[in-house]
Amino acid sequence: KSLTIAYLGPEATFTHQAAIRRFGSSLRYAAQKTISDVFTDVSKNRADYGVVPVENSTEGVVTHTLDMFVDSDLKIVAQIILPVQQCLISKSPRSKIKKLFVHPQSLAQCRAWLQKNLPQAEIIETSSNARSAELSAQEKNTGAIAGVLAAEKYGLDVLEKDIQDNAANATRFLVLGRQCSPPTGNDRTSLMVSISDKVGALHHALAAFRRYQINLTKIESRPSKRKAWEYFFFI
Repeated sequence: KSLTIAYLGPEATFTHQAAIRRFGSSLRYAAQKTISDVFTDVSKNRADYGVVPVENSTEGVVTHTLDMFVDSDLKIVAQIILPVQQCLISKSPRSKIKKLFVHPQSLAQCRAWLQKNLPQAEIIETSSNARSAELSAQEKNTGAIAGVLAAEKYGLDVLEKDIQDNAANATRFLVLGRQCSPPTGNDRTSLMVSISDKVGALHHALAAFRRYQINLTKIESRPSKRKAWEYFFFI
């Protein structure tokens, strides 16, 4: 059957690009306004899978995605690692750009380049890279930082490619589903745990990984939001 893929929108964001890379361009894609909306669409059977960002190699974890798993029964069925190619896009020449529309994540990833190459431009923060491109398309002498997909959608020229400060910049996305994928023998497993508030509790919880020679790639703590100074650990 034809699948529906919910993703953190709007259209032409890096999340949309990651979803197309994983599932191809012929399926139905449903852009959602928030990460919560993506979880809801999949859990209520309005979408077969969901795609949300979870971590950027430069800026770190997307905490909202982790927090959603506390109250959700959805499973992580795959991950997508997308090299993020930030571009300066505009209808105007670079020398005439007086205002720049930028999502905060993209701004953080390109800060040094902007200070060197567009120090005079006024920075206007936006809700997404696609929104940045849309606003720039409507106003003269402005530019945006976004991907090639957004430039194509809104009819903007790519003035500079790869303006991110870290050449190895990449974002990891999670594919959400209602059931776990069958094991392949070459899998990652994500756990969410809470532990007793006592000396050595975290050390005790992690000792089994060393004992059974299981490599850990990440551990992240998040407030439980149920009791002050109580935490969940994502492993």
